[in-house]
Amino acid sequence: MSATGKGKGWAIAVAVCIGAWLVQNGSVDVTPPVPSAAEAFAAGPDFHTDAAADPLPPSVPVRLRIPHIRVHAPVMPLGLAGDGSLEVPPATDRNLVGWWRDGTTPGAKGTAIVAGHVDNARGRSVFYSLGALKKGHRIEVTREDGRTAVFTIDAIEVYDADSFPDAKVYGPKDRAELRVITCGGGFTEKTGYKGNVVAFAHLIGVREPKSSA
Repeated sequence: MSATGKGKGWAIAVAVCIGAWLVQNGSVDVTPPVPSAAEAFAAGPDFHTDAAADPLPPSVPVRLRIPHIRVHAPVMPLGLAGDGSLEVPPATDRNLVGWWRDGTTPGAKGTAIVAGHVDNARGRSVFYSLGALKKGHRIEVTREDGRTAVFTIDAIEVYDADSFPDAKVYGPKDRAELRVITCGGGFTEKTGYKGNVVAFAHLIGVREPKSSA
């Protein structure tokens, strides 16, 4: 499954899981959580829930933390595959996040994109519980410059693969925003995951590196 953005500068696609673990379990009772309608945008994709912090200069992300779902994972850069889809982290590593290296760095002005697996053949992976998040939960990204960009979640939405809203997810913004993406939206043994879960967040604060003095 993938969500493809073509034209207008959104020429990326997301394909981050195949549901091998669920297939071999032979049961849909272990499917990952799906966000409720209450976590969707209340007033369209430009709805702002909180005041935003000023964007930071660009700096490569090195770790991502989501305290509510106990995610604390290293970040690796991802490019594009030959078919225009976003490369994915190695499926064998269940605690690894990928960042689209040709896009915005988290905390800088614009829309930063990170993605990760929901599961692999051995079990749950880093973003298995992404759909359990709610508005107001925090996402923290530690960057190469030592700063930690702190984001608040504006919405969690789920989309079918054939109706993925490219502009809404990937479109440029005039403040620092973050998208966290994985597969989801229901599962069948025949077709796998039906779509993608997307967390929308924006920058609300910055933690400076601790002084060594």
